[in-house]
Amino acid sequence: MIDSERLDSIIREAGRIAHDLWPGAGGKVKSWEKEPGSPVCDADLAVDAFLKRELGALLPSAGWLSEETADAPERLDRGLIWLVDPIDGTRDFVRGRSGWCVSVALVSEGRPLIGMLCAPARNENWLGIAGKGAWRNGEGLVASRRDQFAGSRVPIDQLPNADSDLVMVDKPNSIAMRIAMVAADEADLVATLRWGYEWDVAAATLIAREAGAEVTDTFGQPLAYNKRDPRAFGVLVCAPQIHAEAVARLAGRAAELAPITKGQP
Repeated sequence: MIDSERLDSIIREAGRIAHDLWPGAGGKVKSWEKEPGSPVCDADLAVDAFLKRELGALLPSAGWLSEETADAPERLDRGLIWLVDPIDGTRDFVRGRSGWCVSVALVSEGRPLIGMLCAPARNENWLGIAGKGAWRNGEGLVASRRDQFAGSRVPIDQLPNADSDLVMVDKPNSIAMRIAMVAADEADLVATLRWGYEWDVAAATLIAREAGAEVTDTFGQPLAYNKRDPRAFGVLVCAPQIHAEAVARLAGRAAELAPITKGQP
C-alpha cells in the first residue's frame, strides 16, 4: 500500500515550491521556450526535480514520465509509473495568473489509479482514486449531468462559428484545470483538437471520470497511458449524455486535423 499521507504531503510541498516562485505571489521566475510555442520556466524544473526525488523514494518500483524529464524507455517495462506535469499551464504561471497546477498521476498497466492536482494559487487540492471517487478540498465531486448539447458550458477563449450554440466560461491555461471544471460541474464540455501528451491529462481525467464524466479521446475512443508514444489525438471530457453528440460534432474536424498536427503535439 502506498503511504497516502506522505503522497499528499509531497504534492502539497510541490505546490508550495511552485507558488513561492509564482509572479502572482511576488516570486521571480525565468522563462524561455523549449521550442516555438512551448514555454518552460525554472519553476517547472525545480518542481520536476523535487517530485522525481520524492515520488521515487515513496515508490521505488514505479517508472517515471514527465514533461520536463528526458523519456526513459525502461518505463515501458514497469507495471506502475508516475505521470507528471510539474506545472500545467506555464503560460498562466509566468504571467501571474492563477490558471495553473501541479499534476501527478500514478498509473498501473495503462490505467490511472490515483490523480492529484495541486492549484495553490486557487487554494485547491484535487484528488481522484480509481473506483472510490473524486474530491476537491475534501468535498466529493459530482460532474456535469447536462443532457442537452446546445448551451453546454465550455472553457474557451473564443467559440468557432460552428459552435455558436455553446456557452463560453472562464478558461484557465491548464488543460488539467479545464478538465477538472467538468468534474466540479463548472463546465459541461472540454475538447481539444491536437496531439497532446499523457502527462497533461492523466490526473485530471481520472478525477473527472470518478466524478461521473465521460472521458475519451476526440474520436470517442478510450485513453491509454504509458504507451511507447505518449500521445493521443485530443481529449474529450463531458457530461455522459452529450458525449455522442460531442463526438459527432468534432468528427470532421478531428479527421482533418489529426494527420496534419501529428508532428506538432
